[in-house]
Amino acid sequence: MPTPDPTRVIIFDTTLRDGEQSPGCSMTPPEKLRLAKALADLGVDVIEAGFPAASQGDWESVQTIAREVHGPIICGLARCNRDDIDKAYSAIKDAPRHRIHVFLATSAIHREHKLNMAKNEILKAAVEGVRYAKSLCADVEFSPEDASRTELEFLAEVVSAVIEAGATTVNCPDTVGYTTPIEYAELFGYLKQHVKGIENVVLSVHCHDDLGMAVANSLSAVHAGARQVECTINGIGERAGNCSLEEVAMALKTREGFYGLHTGIQTTRLYPTSRLLSTITGMMVPRNKAIVGENAFAHESGIHQHGMLKHHSTYEIMRPQDVGLSRTNLVLGKHSGRHALRDRIKDLGYELSEADLNRVFTDFKALADKKKELFDGDIEALVLRAGEHAEGPWALEALWTSATSGAIASAVVRLAHKDGRVVEQGATGDGPVDSAFKAIESVTGTAVKLRSYEVRSVTEGEDAQGEAIVNVLYNERSYRGAALHTNIIEASAHAFLEAINQILSSRSLARPAHAQLSADSNSVQANP
Repeated sequence: MPTPDPTRVIIFDTTLRDGEQSPGCSMTPPEKLRLAKALADLGVDVIEAGFPAASQGDWESVQTIAREVHGPIICGLARCNRDDIDKAYSAIKDAPRHRIHVFLATSAIHREHKLNMAKNEILKAAVEGVRYAKSLCADVEFSPEDASRTELEFLAEVVSAVIEAGATTVNCPDTVGYTTPIEYAELFGYLKQHVKGIENVVLSVHCHDDLGMAVANSLSAVHAGARQVECTINGIGERAGNCSLEEVAMALKTREGFYGLHTGIQTTRLYPTSRLLSTITGMMVPRNKAIVGENAFAHESGIHQHGMLKHHSTYEIMRPQDVGLSRTNLVLGKHSGRHALRDRIKDLGYELSEADLNRVFTDFKALADKKKELFDGDIEALVLRAGEHAEGPWALEALWTSATSGAIASAVVRLAHKDGRVVEQGATGDGPVDSAFKAIESVTGTAVKLRSYEVRSVTEGEDAQGEAIVNVLYNERSYRGAALHTNIIEASAHAFLEAINQILSSRSLARPAHAQLSADSNSVQANP
């Protein structure tokens, strides 16, 4: 059914499905649930929680979100076959509002090279898939994968057929980021002219950013009549990514006079949600990223600064507060109390449970003893790390390192095991960090391949907290660890141990590796 308000654009978030398919962006079930709750607070209309048929782990994550996240429609993706649709429905059915999203490729390229199916076979499979999904769930979305490269006449034929079969939303994806804004608007114009009953469904867009036009294409389609945008936080997703949720939301808000449209997004939650995703995945937001990048509201040019002092609108088309970015600098120190910390956290756009607030307050006091001044970034980092670390058998009790120019570096770690053992081990290496990593590997008996190691300053000043992020490879699967500390070597050791703990914990759980979808019914790689 079309949105009751024709000026309302539905925001369909696929961070947990398409976004997670981006290399390096896999999330654990608790991380997915945490992000899903943040998306609900952000005000998204639909959460595509995953692809339940991809793995048992995916199914369980979708089911947990369906049961515990309230507000948005919870959606599960499925190919046009009964097994996929059954799994999707069984995972989402406990949500008060739920949707099944079925897809099937329609372009000549996909028909010939991927599916080996004729047009009539595609048409039949699409209709059968929608009809079966409709028998289970009133809210059914259909996506003709690679719609932007599908012949318009055949695309209109497929869309007409799935509408008749019961689809309530029809999404026309630019699966490979190939189209342009003018072409895409013409595609929607063609469908509106040639598809019977199109006024009875919501038209949706799902754009990839291969040519850097995902947001422009999405807005062009909206201008042409689409009323749902499928997007992700920070624009993460397959290859070059997806349409960025924060950019679309702020474009529609900032240019409401042009578009005459609005969303239900609580824009002051954009920056906190962006930072949460970045923390969970370890993928840093580029400084020059629109809306949520560090430079989005920074002004260094003298001319710009002069204009800003006269009036903010000279060089800012939106205020940082509009997206949840505070411009307050240092406010707290070691003498600040729990109430002051709670208020500051709230000002930054975060809500914490009593248990997480207690943990943050403990960490805050420990950090305040090491730093003279605490900035918003310090507080934010503590909040984002609250309750995030994976439990594991080992904890770092102490670390000693030695490094002298021209000499071999060394490190000694003291690790405590949950069974009561305490083990000290030394190692040498190319530097103190390398030595610490080798010592940890020796104690835990877990050798890994270091894929990437990143260090960044969380705030400013000589005593700034450093964030270390490590990605390791073990048995052909990637694991990530992250940690904060004023001592970057200690942060690195904690991050590396966190990755090791994830490996040791996953051995007993035996969770299947993240699977990608494909049109082949025996494998799973989806890219509507």
